[in-house]
Amino acid sequence: MEALIQIEQIIPQLTWRIRHEVMYPELPFDSVKLADDFEGTHFGLYLNHKLTGVVSLFHEGDVYQFRKLAIQNDVQKSGLGTKLMEYILDFCKIQKASKLWCNARVNAKEFYYKFGFSETGKTFFKDGYDFVVMELEF
Repeated sequence: MEALIQIEQIIPQLTWRIRHEVMYPELPFDSVKLADDFEGTHFGLYLNHKLTGVVSLFHEGDVYQFRKLAIQNDVQKSGLGTKLMEYILDFCKIQKASKLWCNARVNAKEFYYKFGFSETGKTFFKDGYDFVVMELEF
């Protein structure tokens, strides 16, 4: 039987468990809550009706940033992250975004290259990880 994949807008609270389990399991749960979570647009990827991936999208004018893209560990590298990225890229195009950017973990930047993102040269270290700012112009 083929897997059923659905992506829909969700409330911020639904992102927190997956963010914590996947991205920062060693940190306190509250550390994955963003100060501006309630100002963002959040999407959940459901695999066979189970919330399996999340991403949060924020914007100032026509410049969008996605944050906290996370797919459950047991199904990573199965194409679900790609489906979620394609969804937010389409969403940004519909919203007439001029640019989409993110703070990418350096060890994950190859993933973003596939979608046309490029490195900006801005890097930083936070919570034990090296990051690079990546962006895509529409």
